[in-house]
Formats: sequence, structure tokens, C-alpha cells
Amino acid sequence: MDSPHILIVDDDPDILKIIQDNLEIDGYLVFAAANGQEALQLFEQENINLIVLDLSMADMDGIMICRTIRKKSEIPIIMLTARDTLTDKILGLESGADDYLVKPFEYMELEARIKTRLRRTILQSSYYETLELGEVIIYSATQSVEIDGITKYLTKKEFAILFLLMKHHGNLLSREKIKQEIWPEKKLYKWSRSLDVHIQHLREKLEINPSQPRYIITVPGAGYMFISNFKHQNLPG
Repeated sequence: MDSPHILIVDDDPDILKIIQDNLEIDGYLVFAAANGQEALQLFEQENINLIVLDLSMADMDGIMICRTIRKKSEIPIIMLTARDTLTDKILGLESGADDYLVKPFEYMELEARIKTRLRRTILQSSYYETLELGEVIIYSATQSVEIDGITKYLTKKEFAILFLLMKHHGNLLSREKIKQEIWPEKKLYKWSRSLDVHIQHLREKLEINPSQPRYIITVPGAGYMFISNFKHQNLPG
């Protein structure tokens, strides 16, 4: 299984480094942000599974960041703060945080809370939409794909493309159709390679041999289609 992706947000460089170093030792893939804008950018770009968020920062406080993220995602958020009043705790939780940890804290307690939140997210995935085709299962709650019992985490665009192809499995989707569905907010220019790059990354995660795909098939000059349980040599490559 791929390592869960953790985003840490704190404007104290010492705390940021201590948490990041310890989480990486424990096998997590860690992204660090020293301010709110950087945090939101990483959240949009990467497939983040959990956020550890400082409440008090200069450019944008944790409450604002949490509320912004909650408009788009139910990802677990653990709030860190030096404030220990009941009012601050309630404010943090009401902004959308799932947990609240007061500084100073022991790393082992933070790591235990991270494990608990990630485990609950996976257990709750049955309440979110899933698709299962043969040995391939995708989970919208964790933005992941499971193949033969092995879990791979996907980026937002990778997940959206795979979900779209699997929903229309066995049917050809044109490049233009996929682009319109995945990038509705902007029109990709005709020769953009963005779709091809994401398809290649998906194949690297799904396929035993990406150059001979079993699932995501290219129909030359037409588009892509998802097929499971088939003989590759009988299909266009």
C-alpha cells in the first residue's frame, strides 16, 4: 500500500521540521507548508489524505484554511494550537476540524490521532461512492484505487479520469469528452498533453507493464476506454 499523504501547516519552522521528520520516519509521505496560501496550493495539487493544521498563522489563520477546505472536501483535519480555552476549541471544531491538539504535545499522541483519523476515513469509505470492475476497485472517500488487494493513492485529476473511464467501462470516450469533464473550469488548447500525461501516470500505478496496458486502452485517433478481464492482444493498443 502507498504511504498516506499528510499535509502539515505551521509557520513555526522548528515545529514543522520536527513533525515532518518524525512522520517520514514512520513511513508517511509528508508535504509541508509554512503559510495558508502554500497550504491551499498543496491541497489542490496533491492527493492529501490528512491535514495537520496550526490555528494561528500570520497570513491566513487555521480557521479560514479549514473552512476553505471544507467547501471542497471532508478530508480529516487535526488542528494544532497554543490556545487552550474552551472557546478556541469550539471555534476550531465548528470550523470543520475533526480533532484538536494543544501545544506543546508529544509526537506519539499526534501520530496516534493521525492513525485513528485515517483508519476511520477508510472504514467510512463504504458510505461514499465506489466502483468495482473485476480486480479494480476505486474509493472516492480516500481517492484511491485497489488492484489485487494493493492500494494506490491517486491525485485528484488521476482519480477523476479513472472514475470517468470506469463509469463508462467498455465504451470509447473521446479526448474532447474527457477534457470537458475533467477540466470544466478551463478550455485546454487542442494540442495540450495534460490528458496524456495523466493517463501515463495512471498506467504506471495500475499496470504491470505500462507500455502494454490491460485496463486503460488507447484507441488511436479516437480516445480512451477502460476494460477489465480481457485479452490485451485482441484490442487496439
